[in-house]
Amino acid sequence: MHPILKPALRRGWHDLNTVQFGLTPAHAVVLGPVDTATGTFLTLLDGVRGVPLLREEARRMGLPDGHVDALLERLSGAGLLDDATGGGPDAEALRAQTRVMDRLRADHAALTVTTAEPAEAARKLAARHRTRVQVRGAGRVGALVASVLAGAGVGHVDVRDGGCVEPWDVGPGGQPAEAVGERRDVSARQVVRASAPVRPPRPDRRGTRDRLVSREQEESALSLVVVAPRDGLAVHSPDPASTEDLVAAGIPHLYAGVVEATGVVGPLVLPGGTGCANCLLLGRTERDPTWPRLLAQWGSGQAARQIQPCDLALATAVAGLAAAHALAFLDGESPSSTGARWEAAAPGLDWHARPVWPHPHCPCGAGEGGNGKETPVERGPHDTMAV
Repeated sequence: MHPILKPALRRGWHDLNTVQFGLTPAHAVVLGPVDTATGTFLTLLDGVRGVPLLREEARRMGLPDGHVDALLERLSGAGLLDDATGGGPDAEALRAQTRVMDRLRADHAALTVTTAEPAEAARKLAARHRTRVQVRGAGRVGALVASVLAGAGVGHVDVRDGGCVEPWDVGPGGQPAEAVGERRDVSARQVVRASAPVRPPRPDRRGTRDRLVSREQEESALSLVVVAPRDGLAVHSPDPASTEDLVAAGIPHLYAGVVEATGVVGPLVLPGGTGCANCLLLGRTERDPTWPRLLAQWGSGQAARQIQPCDLALATAVAGLAAAHALAFLDGESPSSTGARWEAAAPGLDWHARPVWPHPHCPCGAGEGGNGKETPVERGPHDTMAV
């Protein structure tokens, strides 16, 4: 182990014996009391020295035996310590790719802030490279979500959509202006490849049988599917049939999009554990029996051909939030869109969460035997932690 104080947390001294790491309430930690010798020793925790060498340095500084180990344990317990060489073989291989790691250094720094164990950030960043994500929809939201996930280190990002890129699909980080007229999925995959720090190998599509086997293998290995339809109705009231395959296969999926100048992120559906699209439909129909009739009218051919009200700024905000929730899930966390959806309507853009409860009669099984999702907890800033 080569201990290093997390560089992403800014350091400041309240007085000669009290040091604060980090400035935001969610992640700041105050350490004290710290004597002068220990304060000087902290400057040696830069990832260059291993623990045996640090013990020798401490003895030369007059610090008592066992002081270094106790200090390292204290710093590690407070989530302030990282390991410059840890994380396992995958993390080591990632660090060896200097150009790739340079692209991901800001992402790695962010992970060090939100993780506690030394080298946990490196492990999570390396694990992203092994994950497979599919994005269904390549409009203003979907294409940008795909490029952000690829740029953040997700190793395999596939995009599915039909039709050709229209001028109103174009947006920074998503579909480029020169792609107008090209197939949406083909263009979006090119954007993904250009955004990725490591270019994934192009899939081998030689032969029909090989293609079918590859497609089945890809589907079974998916870690997450982001459902980002260009049709706003499919975001607000998603058709359960469109994700039946995901529910049946137990594949987590996250909805994201814009409907009538309202951004929607969520729910993140964990099949069998949280409410799905069919739960949402059943619950809404119970409250309003005319709902299916309205959906049929809104989904008519004429309505579907209308240009969707999806302004660029809102689409970008939705894509960013959806990508952040997707990355949190892939990193092993439970984002606040799990079993709930966040909505914000222009022009105020006041984000608020609406729970999506499991329905007891839905065949997904999330509402059976009390397996419904927990009541959403409102999350606010944490108090600064003192250690």
